[in-house]
Amino acid sequence: MELLKQRILQEASIMSSDVVMLDAILNHQVDPALTMEMGREFARRFAEDGVTKVITVESSGIPVSFATALELNVPLLFARRKKTLIADPDHYSERVPSFTKGIVTDLMVSKSLLSPDDRLLFIDDIIANGDAARGLVRIIERSGAHLVGLGVAVEKSFQAGGRTLRENGIRVESLARISSLDNGRITFED
Repeated sequence: MELLKQRILQEASIMSSDVVMLDAILNHQVDPALTMEMGREFARRFAEDGVTKVITVESSGIPVSFATALELNVPLLFARRKKTLIADPDHYSERVPSFTKGIVTDLMVSKSLLSPDDRLLFIDDIIANGDAARGLVRIIERSGAHLVGLGVAVEKSFQAGGRTLRENGIRVESLARISSLDNGRITFED
């Protein structure tokens, strides 16, 4: 998606050869027009897959997931990272490390919101090592729902996340694939 690539080149900050900060467009501030374009593109790519729900991990994945769910006219479900006082005590849970946050968190999804009849489209903002993605995939598998694929706005393809999911038979669609952040420069895969 050329528009996303151009915005990344204009507004991203490279923190190291492993970390790119996309706060201005994706992770802290949201550009509604760009987000809706990403949602339309994911909806186009997965239009024939019979998606019944879009699922993501809170919080940065929510805007793009919302745009995708809106375009597909299906509900959006997100895995919580923190248990609340009113959280459903009957939930699926997975403990996952976060590459960018440097912490381990629990992903939780209420069992009442997933069923074997669901055909889920997992949408996320960025994939690096893929730990959170694999955790949510395990929750989906335990629920008996069918995962039609993962749509990710930005894949850091020099890290293993997207590759390992593909090797496990999961369809991964990325709107922009960054192959390198070396020498303070963003390089995209074709």
